[in-house]
This record gives sequence, C-alpha cells and structure tokens, in this order.
Amino acid sequence: MKDLVDTTEMYLRTIYELEEEGVIPLRARIAERLEQSGPTVSQTVARMERDGLVLVAPDRHLQLTATGRELAVDVMRKHRLAERLLVDVIGLELEKVHAEACRWEHVMSDDVERRLIEVLDDPRTSPYGNPIPGLDRIGYAESTLDHGDHVRLSALPTDTPHTVRIRAIGENVQIDTDLISEFRAAGVEPLKTVTATRRGHLVELDSGDGRTVELDGDHAHAIQVEILS
Repeated sequence: MKDLVDTTEMYLRTIYELEEEGVIPLRARIAERLEQSGPTVSQTVARMERDGLVLVAPDRHLQLTATGRELAVDVMRKHRLAERLLVDVIGLELEKVHAEACRWEHVMSDDVERRLIEVLDDPRTSPYGNPIPGLDRIGYAESTLDHGDHVRLSALPTDTPHTVRIRAIGENVQIDTDLISEFRAAGVEPLKTVTATRRGHLVELDSGDGRTVELDGDHAHAIQVEILS
C-alpha cells in the first residue's frame, strides 16, 4: 500500500511541476521524467483517474482534479521544505538534493513539516529558487513572490549576450545531476548574475571567470531569469 501511495504522490508532483514549467502534462512526459515505461505510466494514470485525482482530457493531456491538486501541492511543499533543510542545515551538495528530497516528501509528517518552517525561518522558496506552494493550507502566509519580470532562458533574443540574474531552476534541470554539478562548479545558482547568450536552441551561461555551461532547449526552458541588461 505504501508503494502505491508513494507512486501516486510522485505522479501528482510530476504533473504539478510540468504545469509549473509550462509543459503540457502528457503521459509521455511523465514517462520521460520518471524513467518509466509507457504501459506502466498508463496503468498508474488509469488508477489515479478512478481514484478521482486526475482527468484525461480529449487531447490526452492530464488535468488535476481539485483533490488531486491539493495533494500535489502538499507533496511539492514537503519536497521543497526538505530541499531547504538539506541545503541550509545539512549542507548537502546541490546535485544530490533533489533526489534525496524525493524520498523525504513521502515520509514527512505534518508536525515535522510545520516545525521545519519554524526552524528554517519561514522560507518562501526552495534552494533552486522555486516557490514553496500551499503554505496557507497549513496556517502560514502564502508566498507573494512576483514572477512578472522573469523570463525563460529559451525565450531570450538570439545572438545577443544578456546580463541576467538566475531566479529559478526547474525540476527538469534538477534531475540532471551532472548538469547541476557543472552549475555548482561554474557558480551558476539562484540569485547569481551571469551572462547568457542564446544561439538557436542552445544557451551558454558564463559566470565571468572563464567557466561556461551550455544548455539545450529543454533545460533552457526550465530556467527562469531576470534580465538586467
């Protein structure tokens, strides 16, 4: 039974993160993110549909029901609080944080979650810069972060270097541990200022000391920045 709960929560969080990144939640995208076979994903989605957690739209994209969205928000909130604990208190390397938090999100009790908010001094974002959702559901003020001035790296004008501040690194990048290791070595992290140059579907990030990181289109889409110049 616990495995079923963990799997359901994992799928709900994945649908939520796809929505957050502006990616249409299809079963194929879940299969890619979770590295599961198409038949396995279809079986799980069918069960979640029977349980009233998701709807499959006529165009086959997945929609969270009201109940499914509440559960997805709760799981993502615990996931991102776990990430904050792992970075701020434990000091775990950033490339290891996402996978570890994926385990913690399923076992964190409500009491521990509330205590974490106090210990971490009422955090509003994950270490990757993403908002911690649903704080109002457990009695805390909801995050009021304004993302109006944020753009995705994939949307930068081409062939012109831009000075940008990294604002949020999406889940699709976090699961690539080699890339996050490159980021850490190059000093690319939330709130850091870098030079970004988009050439076609590729984006190069230069931290200013000769170290660069090159991103493909999917990864560039998952990173939000504030354009400074």
